[in-house]
Amino acid sequence: MYQYNEDDQTLIEERVAQFRRQTERFLKGEISDDQFRALRLMNGVYIQTHSPMLRIAGPYGLLSSKQFRKLAHIAREYDKGYCHFTTRQNIQFNWPQLERIPDILEELASVQMHAIQTSGNCLRNTTSDHLAGVCTDELEDPRPYCEIIRQWTTLHPEFAYLPRKFKIAVSGAKLDRAATQFHDIGLHLVKNDAGEIGFQVLVGGGLGRTPIIGQVIRPYLEKKHLLSYLEAILRIYNLYGRRDNKYKARIKILVKETGLEKFTQLVEKEWQLIKDKLELSAERIEAIKTQFTPPAYDSNAAEDTSFAQHQQENQAFATWVKHNTLHHKVPGYRITFLSLKAPDSPPGDMTDTQLDAVADLADQYSFGLIRSTHRQNLVFADVRQVELFSLWQKLDALKLATPNIGTVTDIICCPGLDFCSLANAGSIGIAKEINEALDDMDYIHDIGDVKINMSGCMNGCAHQSVGHIGILGVDKKGVEWYQLTLGGSSENEAAIGERLGPAVAKDQVAKVVTTILDVYVKQRLDDESFLDMVKRVGITPFKEEVYADN
Repeated sequence: MYQYNEDDQTLIEERVAQFRRQTERFLKGEISDDQFRALRLMNGVYIQTHSPMLRIAGPYGLLSSKQFRKLAHIAREYDKGYCHFTTRQNIQFNWPQLERIPDILEELASVQMHAIQTSGNCLRNTTSDHLAGVCTDELEDPRPYCEIIRQWTTLHPEFAYLPRKFKIAVSGAKLDRAATQFHDIGLHLVKNDAGEIGFQVLVGGGLGRTPIIGQVIRPYLEKKHLLSYLEAILRIYNLYGRRDNKYKARIKILVKETGLEKFTQLVEKEWQLIKDKLELSAERIEAIKTQFTPPAYDSNAAEDTSFAQHQQENQAFATWVKHNTLHHKVPGYRITFLSLKAPDSPPGDMTDTQLDAVADLADQYSFGLIRSTHRQNLVFADVRQVELFSLWQKLDALKLATPNIGTVTDIICCPGLDFCSLANAGSIGIAKEINEALDDMDYIHDIGDVKINMSGCMNGCAHQSVGHIGILGVDKKGVEWYQLTLGGSSENEAAIGERLGPAVAKDQVAKVVTTILDVYVKQRLDDESFLDMVKRVGITPFKEEVYADN
């Protein structure tokens, strides 16, 4: 895990002091709401329905146990005892008092955390594969490059006021778990014909009210040109991106209106001007890689036999292993998911008690590191299989062992009307109703891989456009309604979901979801997945059943 150097630490401490002065001046009435708005957004502070919301950066989703304990402390002392993990691997507090936020930022700085550039029209948190470095399908660990990009983007003077926010994702695996095709820039580590590893660069992807799949702007980019090429793309976007209409200001609209060919020509021309000045040296890459070296794995871990025995003797444990753990690249270890989707808890939320306990468990079982995922869960990346049974028992006691990873109740959900001032409709309550309607775990496991993504407005924080089942809250004359889409995916064969039909009333959403699942169960072929069936038959069979009474 990257550790701050003196420059990093000085930067965030000075930023805390600066924001403290800005907040004090605002509270004294010395600067206006409009003047303070830009300043607070640069430090991750939104004004929500009930209070300010503070969004904290989780660089590529990697956190330490020490940082988790600090989050628990902040939840207890400054909030209402919990925090929320987002789809961008960040952390949000929904109830801080504005006058205490500088104190929170000072607490965060003491553990190398901050909220810089987690909001506003700037370069946002770079995200990555939550299984980076431990999965079996990886070409190379993408996290060193994420860290290099993080350092390049932090307070970049040229890109502090972009036309709109800008997001970058990096993946090094065959399976895209980082939704790279739906980012402003997506980077894939690939091999060229000579066997050299570099980047495939995608541009112009995005979700929100106009979901667009990114396009390949450069099939292969040498590592040494990573920053210069990113800078060239950003310069063209900064020059030509629309600032007259925020709904048309993202780079995806610029690429669409300009055309990929012309946009590529503009980028390549700009790149030629700067490529030799921003070269990334092999020494710099290697220096960052040393911060992500594998932990001291137990070379005898695979000799354990108790793991298999526990699965034979305890069906609940075996079920959890099947659904909440994955193969690790090191024999004798498992990648372990901590589900933040207990049926009676808001998706992605954790209490201060859970945060503290997970920090202790990370120290005991996974080298003191925790990862957050795009589906609002957590990962212990390096757990010895001999210790899984003990870990499972402790997670179960904490309500973090619901065996539903990748299932229909592993719902991505935004805060919706409960907190967000932009929302048109609630989402947390709908997730609870879906959970209550799907209370048979055997049925849930039989259905298999079904991803439900639900957002309370067109901004799409929960990525509803790429949900296998997408749910979007809309406002109709002050009443909450919900549009459903089917067939979306953010993985390799990326797709935007097709609208099922007219919006349905709030009290019908859970029933519609179960109807859709019933159609799938009746018409699927053998082991056919939900997504494959939607591709095969289209949405008509689902539509006929959902709207049968109309």
